[in-house]
Amino acid sequence: MLDQIQLMSVFVAVAEEQGFAAASRRLKMSPPTVTRAIATLEDRLSVKLFNRTTRYVRVTDAGLRYLDDVKRILDDIKIANEAAQGINAAPQGTISVTAPVLFGQQYVLPSVIEYLNTHEKTTVNTVFLDRVVNLLEEGYDVGVRIGALPDSSMRAKKVGSVRLALVASPEYLAKHGIPQHYNDLENHTLIESQVGSINPDWKFVDNGKVINQRIKSRLSVTSNQAAINAAVAGFGITRIISYQVATELTSNKLKFILEPFEQEPMPVNIVHREDKLSSSKVRSFIDLLATNLSKHTALN
Repeated sequence: MLDQIQLMSVFVAVAEEQGFAAASRRLKMSPPTVTRAIATLEDRLSVKLFNRTTRYVRVTDAGLRYLDDVKRILDDIKIANEAAQGINAAPQGTISVTAPVLFGQQYVLPSVIEYLNTHEKTTVNTVFLDRVVNLLEEGYDVGVRIGALPDSSMRAKKVGSVRLALVASPEYLAKHGIPQHYNDLENHTLIESQVGSINPDWKFVDNGKVINQRIKSRLSVTSNQAAINAAVAGFGITRIISYQVATELTSNKLKFILEPFEQEPMPVNIVHREDKLSSSKVRSFIDLLATNLSKHTALN
């Protein structure tokens, strides 16, 4: 007879595979054993965990709530077992990391490569997306977030701050003049990047008051890099996060404008799940990433 932990593992497999046959193949168990395990679990709980037809198997609402709790329990058991086995002494296994696209490519990837070169028994899955990722729901170990942190279930380590700012090329500014006030933007060519969760209105701070400025762009793009490229080419003014153009600022390809009207800098945080026992692979990667990010002048 399967014990409680084994029953939970079978339940997770059936829920994720959405079928008894697929779960039995994943677990290398016979289909009747998997079916009996779910029946036993439902009997013990006096709760129906799945809706079954001849065509599909779906988790019930009660089953979905139970699934979240069970996955967390099984994960805690795995971490505790790793600690007991001494895995914490040498990082090994897979971790998943997420960050905004340009930030991930420019600032996170070098640390990932350094980590992999240092710890030969590790693998890393990186997912760089320009949206807020829910680490718990989407199964990531570590993330980088820019801006406020509304998710209190995460532990955070601040590693710097960045500015939401306007930039243009020296050539554009020489030809069209440097705007001295945000109202002057009406007379300039604007480049709008429609990426992520940043409000499309351009915000400014004037005498302590936040001003929402609705803009009329001549060029709208769907990637930050495209907006940067257009600004470097001298086409117009765009809004970026300061780290995205650190190289262009240093090489004098772009310049900040309207700095007195900028909002407060946004914090850069490394976030991760708060576990009772954090595995060595996650701890060591966070320590390395935090050390490296803290050294970047573009973030501090």
